[in-house]
Amino acid sequence: MVNTIYIEEKIRTFDRTKKILSKFKNSRHIYIKQYSEIFNIKNQNFRIQKSNPSLILAFKHNNYVLNTPEGFGIGSKKNYYFSHMYNCIYDCRYCFLQGMYSSSNYVLFVNYENFLEKIYKIIEENKNEELTFFSGYDCDSIALEKITGFVSYILPKIICKKNSLFEFRTKSTQLEPFLKHQPYDNIIIAFSLLPEELASKLDHRTPSIAKRIISIKKLSLSGWKIGLRFDPLIYHENWEKNYEKLFQQIFLNIDVRNIHSISFGSLRFPKKMFKKINKMYPEEKLFSYDFEIRQNYLSFNERLEKEMIDFCKSIVEKNSKNIPVFSCTPF
Repeated sequence: MVNTIYIEEKIRTFDRTKKILSKFKNSRHIYIKQYSEIFNIKNQNFRIQKSNPSLILAFKHNNYVLNTPEGFGIGSKKNYYFSHMYNCIYDCRYCFLQGMYSSSNYVLFVNYENFLEKIYKIIEENKNEELTFFSGYDCDSIALEKITGFVSYILPKIICKKNSLFEFRTKSTQLEPFLKHQPYDNIIIAFSLLPEELASKLDHRTPSIAKRIISIKKLSLSGWKIGLRFDPLIYHENWEKNYEKLFQQIFLNIDVRNIHSISFGSLRFPKKMFKKINKMYPEEKLFSYDFEIRQNYLSFNERLEKEMIDFCKSIVEKNSKNIPVFSCTPF
């Protein structure tokens, strides 16, 4: 339940604003000039706010679509991402957002049309290029869909763009926006996954791995292309056994022909973010590992990272040699 909603005056009369507000019958409304008045206040406590975050409805003025970070992609030469929200309703212990933002309040940009216009423009400027657009970098693509309606808005408008792939990345089990439509070849629904032993400790407030796999199965049986994202791969006691068990669960439930791609990336943090996150959780075992600094990131050492990725790739190849596999790493 969101107790307080901040609304920029600029969007006060927007139909989409009114529709979103209608879903919160008992929330307090406070009107503001700019979302940054609330979101960028100094000395906020991310952890305390996370227990009861507010919602901020805002108008995004620029940077609708950005180039992805180095090493982030699934095959296309040009990769972009867009975020209709800042922050996530989930509380995953390793999430970089808690090191990026000082506020855990949710910012929802309601001018969806501008995101779409920019996507169309990029596609038009790159007619002869294969492009991939990722939704779900600064938020979970689908987790708040019942409130935002973002996927329902944009999905019918991008399925006709044949030279472009669109990936919606999530840990959610909200399937309605996709199951209402027939599947399209240029749409990928990608799920972030960990072994259950880790997810139960680190993926707070998320659907269980078992529920995510059920959702993946439903979508794949309906013909949708599925992305499996093991990013981050996390080293822990019995990691080989636990990751092998996870892959067994997946391949027992999902037809490999419906898996678009698999990607791996080891646990990593920009140096400044790590210090901030580690300070929030001084007793968290996850951050006690002896990480090494690689290109201003803290990560597992290169040998261990390669060992984990190679191990997981070998399990994939035993089940199918036709699934494209990618490594997502800035190194």
